[in-house]
Amino acid sequence: MTALVRTRRSATVRLGAVVGVSAGVALLAACSSAASSSSTPAAAASGTATGASTAGMLITTKTSSAGSFLANGSGRAIYLWMKDGKDSSACSGGCASAWPPVTAVGALTAAGSVNQADLSTFTRSDGTKQVAYDGHPLYYFEGDPAAGTVTGQGSDAFGAKWWLVDPAGTAITSAVTVSSGAAPSAPASSASGGGGGY
Repeated sequence: MTALVRTRRSATVRLGAVVGVSAGVALLAACSSAASSSSTPAAAASGTATGASTAGMLITTKTSSAGSFLANGSGRAIYLWMKDGKDSSACSGGCASAWPPVTAVGALTAAGSVNQADLSTFTRSDGTKQVAYDGHPLYYFEGDPAAGTVTGQGSDAFGAKWWLVDPAGTAITSAVTVSSGAAPSAPASSASGGGGGY
């Protein structure tokens, strides 16, 4: 009988120790989790967290027969539209399907001959952030089959001219051949002044 009581006490002590250790591990894990989750927003706010918050947009320049023009980090040509106002896009619906706005999440970074101070964003009606350069809303052309092609140059689709943009923020209103040997633009007709009128 005494041996049986001693065995039960011994088992109870061992079980109590296991429960105590398990509770301690769970408490430690909870504290650790709370500490890491409370530091995550601060890291994201400071830009040190990985993910979309640190993703950005690189705007650089490519070389052409008419001088440098704006392109994204992959070399895709960027255009302005003469119908737009300063930091205001008039292109939506079918226009935005053919001429997708250059949008950005995160920081804008200038490279090549691009002036960092001229890069900005504004909010479109759908809530996306469109990139502007010297106040000009920027676009791609869906008809450019590859990086370095400029087949949208001089188009008058949707009622106004589409032009490549030079590093000064002015419309390039001449026919353009890209030095990489990519398809040249069609000759531009009835060139209307550069700069978008503002």
